[in-house]
Amino acid sequence: MAHTSLISNIEGYSVTAGKLSRFNAILFTNDKIDALYGHDFPAAPNSFDHLLYEHHHQDDFSHSSRIDNSEIKHIDGKGLSLLPGLIDAHGHVLGYGLSLLQAQLRDSQSEQDAITKVQAFRKAHPQLTWIQGRGWNQVLWPSNAFPSKNALDIAFPTTPVWLVRIDGHAGWANSAAMKLAKIDSKTQAPTGGEIIRDAQGQPTGVFIDNAMGLISSNIPPLSLNEQKAVLLTSLQQLAKLGLTSVHDAGISSTTIKAYKQLDQAKRLPIRVYAMIDATDEHYRDLIKAGPTLSDLGHSDMLAINSVKISSDGALGSRGAALISDYSDKAGHKGLLLYPEAKLSQTIEAAMAAGFQVNTHAIGDEANKQVLDNYQRLIKKTDTKALRHRIEHAQVLQLADIPRFAALGVIASMQATHATSDKNMAEDRLGPQRIKGAYAWQKLIQSGAVIAAGSDFPIESANPFYGLHASVTRQDQHNQPTDGWYNIERMSITQALESFTYNAAFAAHQEQSIGSLAPGMKADFILTDKNIFTSAPELIWQTQVQQTWVNGRRQYQAPTTTTDTDGSVPTHLFN
Repeated sequence: MAHTSLISNIEGYSVTAGKLSRFNAILFTNDKIDALYGHDFPAAPNSFDHLLYEHHHQDDFSHSSRIDNSEIKHIDGKGLSLLPGLIDAHGHVLGYGLSLLQAQLRDSQSEQDAITKVQAFRKAHPQLTWIQGRGWNQVLWPSNAFPSKNALDIAFPTTPVWLVRIDGHAGWANSAAMKLAKIDSKTQAPTGGEIIRDAQGQPTGVFIDNAMGLISSNIPPLSLNEQKAVLLTSLQQLAKLGLTSVHDAGISSTTIKAYKQLDQAKRLPIRVYAMIDATDEHYRDLIKAGPTLSDLGHSDMLAINSVKISSDGALGSRGAALISDYSDKAGHKGLLLYPEAKLSQTIEAAMAAGFQVNTHAIGDEANKQVLDNYQRLIKKTDTKALRHRIEHAQVLQLADIPRFAALGVIASMQATHATSDKNMAEDRLGPQRIKGAYAWQKLIQSGAVIAAGSDFPIESANPFYGLHASVTRQDQHNQPTDGWYNIERMSITQALESFTYNAAFAAHQEQSIGSLAPGMKADFILTDKNIFTSAPELIWQTQVQQTWVNGRRQYQAPTTTTDTDGSVPTHLFN
């Protein structure tokens, strides 16, 4: 049965291929948009009696194209802003859900403060056999040094503790955790990993990149049903933030099963574009089966058409692979997680199987290696049309920037990484290399497509934090005053496009989501602030009032939020 709704009295915006459009009313039937209207849309209810569908696919409708006003549900938008549903092109859904169930260390001010937060978490969760947490960042501590097991052992002498750094590329363990993992002074780090040691050669408790598995592999895995519960909790929370789709960057075969079961039960609240983790034990079988949507074959909520490969580590932990030494650590160039031949083989196998390849690369050496492989293998496999991606594309040689557009490679970037890393990035890279880091405008001007994300839970999943960072190059304290290397900041139109149309393009979904137009999916959000007229420094404070996916409202905020004119409406919608 057809259900037609009209939302009017809104300030609507959408961006398609760089072109900004505005509207003040939106008409949609079931899951698709029929029409958008400006200020001249018919105001009287009976004016819609003669309205015809404005739809790209008229053949989709077997009933009359004439809308009977009596069947239209009229919704007053109360002057709120309406935007296309925001898309996070790089997040970790399971990790985000788990982070909601772990000690939160993002705001820790020192090593001891982090331990104090973990103690408070333990007091609230005495039943846990392992204590886990995430978010510490030694760069923000007075010591500016990695933590160690010593103070952690005093607080937790017998309970294993595993705390992951904010970027997910380092972990901090106590002695109880290392004892379970049978780690001692003789333990060797795996290729692509590092065990931090003291002057006597003893492990300090900090493990970098591939060495993290020495600890994490001893933590009991979630069951399939537990994964489903965590995924659902995570996706529901993301919907509250205004996300209608997320690209899940690197999932296991078990998580694939969990997603498919949720999809079959029609329980996914927002869309998921999932990337198969190349390190999964069943990876070869998964890519051999080829890209897929869902077991039902007709779902538009789940797509598994891409793979995730990680080529290096992160900048904060000095795991990002650089061409020359780190400016603040002579003789150290970071970590490549794959031998060069194996990286090439992994990329080629995925391309040949018909998958989009999305490779994590942060350092300039890693980015160069991935681009070199892409240049050779895209031609060999004839897969330019698959729109392969580099995830992060964080530190680039200036000479490599034009290669993205030339190869049709998408730069999947996260704006909040720049504002989080600004306190240490130039220390790591020096004044020359920093010119090719977080280089959004250089990429845009070269013709590259930037798909925006957050890399949650490493950064906040709130997309308005990313929009704010994109246009200001500032943190939420509006520092630095003029923005960090502000020559690279985006316009608000560019920023919105990176979170909507470009992110959809990066998933081959721009024909159905990512912008608002007749025939597109009715995925949109309503917000209390107008990001086009608000002061840029206030964008991060934007609150989502409604989230709609496929023409269905997935989230409604409490009705006490302040409207754009300062009033507090008692009812957002009739």
